[in-house]
Amino acid sequence: MMAMRGSLLVVAVATAVVATVGAGGGAAGHVRPAGSVGSAGHVRPAGSVGSAGHVRPAGDLGPAEQVGPEADVAHHGHLSYWDGRLDVVLLSENRGPSALDDTTVRLTFSVPLAAGHDLSDGCVWGGEREVLCSTGPLRVDGTRHETALALRTAGAPQELTARVATAWNGGATDRNPADNDHRVLVLATGDPYVF
Repeated sequence: MMAMRGSLLVVAVATAVVATVGAGGGAAGHVRPAGSVGSAGHVRPAGSVGSAGHVRPAGDLGPAEQVGPEADVAHHGHLSYWDGRLDVVLLSENRGPSALDDTTVRLTFSVPLAAGHDLSDGCVWGGEREVLCSTGPLRVDGTRHETALALRTAGAPQELTARVATAWNGGATDRNPADNDHRVLVLATGDPYVF
C-alpha cells in the first residue's frame, strides 16, 4: 500500500509539472528567468517556458521581444599624453536602427586627474579619476558628436590606462557593445593612441 501511495505521489507531481509547463508559458519548453518578455510583449513569471527547451539568460531577447529601442552606439578617437597633459578627442556615433535623444560616455583613468580646471560643455567630474560626458542626440545618419578634453594628471606618471565606455544610452538595446567599450594604454610620448 505504501509503494502505491509513493507511485501516486510521483505521478501527481509529474502531472502538475507537465500542466504548469504546458499552461505556463511558451512554445516547446524553454524556461525563462523572472521578468523576461514574451513575443506578444507580456512579462512572464519566473520559470515560465519559452521555445525549444532552453533556458534564456537575462537580456537574451529575440527581435520581437525587445522592450526598448535598438541602437548601436560607437565611441572612437584618440588620446595623447605628455608631461602630465592628457588630451582626449572622442567621436560618438549611432549606427542604428533607432535614433537616441542622448547618451553618456564615461572616461575612467588609472591615475588621479588634477582638479580645478574646467571641462568641456556637457561634461562633469565623476570622481578624481572619472569624467562623464553627454553626447547629445545621436541620429542614425552617420553624424558624429565630438568631445574634446584637455586634462592634466595629478602627477606625471610615465603611462596610464584609460577606459572609454557608454554609461547610459537611454535604455536602448545594443547588440554590439564592443565598439563602445575600450581600454587604452597611453605612454607619456605625446603620440596619439587610437581606439
